[in-house]
Amino acid sequence: MADLQRFLALLSEWNANMNLVGPSALAEFWPRHAWDSAQLLKVAPEARSWADLGAGAGFPGIVLAILGKGRLGFHVDLVESMVKRCRFLSEVVTTLDLPAKVHNARAEDLKLTVEIVAARACAPLSKLLGYARPYLHRGATGLFLKGQDVAAELEEATRCWELEASIVPSLSSERGQIVRVERLGRAKPV
Repeated sequence: MADLQRFLALLSEWNANMNLVGPSALAEFWPRHAWDSAQLLKVAPEARSWADLGAGAGFPGIVLAILGKGRLGFHVDLVESMVKRCRFLSEVVTTLDLPAKVHNARAEDLKLTVEIVAARACAPLSKLLGYARPYLHRGATGLFLKGQDVAAELEEATRCWELEASIVPSLSSERGQIVRVERLGRAKPV
């Protein structure tokens, strides 16, 4: 809890200058962001290696790293293409001594092998699958936090991709869903 409180304090401090999250996000930190991110550990309790694509302000990656701190072999790769966000993420990782590494890179350019590839508020599913494809092809399972439009996003994604996916109801919001991707096939011709 102390690390989550410190993360909130750092996020508030940095957000004043960088606009990492919207104004209402800080007020809803616990139910909307922390709990939403933490629930992924219930979906994949045995997973030790995670990649958070489009890590942004640290959801879900920083929360997962905080909760995985002290678990043998637990590690989160925080993948973010924007330098200013990477500076923030690096500050949090260092300050809280988290089992995480920040990668200032595009997700699809890295050669990371992880058990779980996750994302929250990164991109529409059809585009996100392109970013996640290398991880999924190396054996990762995808866990993507999505909102109430998940059915439309899945329908759109199946026009572009062959995928084996299921929906896991969110524990943090009745409107939220988690898209669990077990297999991703080649993009369909357009």
